[in-house]
Amino acid sequence: MSHSNDTATGQVRLAVVMDVLSVAVFVIIGRLSHHETLTPGGLLRTIVPFFVGLVVGWTAVVVLRMSAARWRGGVVVWAATLVVGMVIRHFTHQGVAVSFVIVAAIFLALFLIGWRLVAKLVRRHS
Repeated sequence: MSHSNDTATGQVRLAVVMDVLSVAVFVIIGRLSHHETLTPGGLLRTIVPFFVGLVVGWTAVVVLRMSAARWRGGVVVWAATLVVGMVIRHFTHQGVAVSFVIVAAIFLALFLIGWRLVAKLVRRHS
């Protein structure tokens, strides 16, 4: 395997870890802000819709041959995570109030796209 393949593989792994952590932080902060417990069942019920959306977004990035670690890939991952997550929440009666959708859209954009923009700045200055 060449050095560039090692680097690309490392970037993909980092992107997956950062995205999973971003969604997990979103769910944990959300549950805590609504005084909900962090039991495994509660966390799972809340996080699964967004993880499904994350997988859909990552699948789209792979199919479209986009760089998952770049901001454009982040936009695709963000949109899928948000939309699919909200659709699943709607059909599982978990609530999709407009205010929640707005907060989720902003938080997930800051985290799923934001870390990619920071990484771009770091790459540019190194």
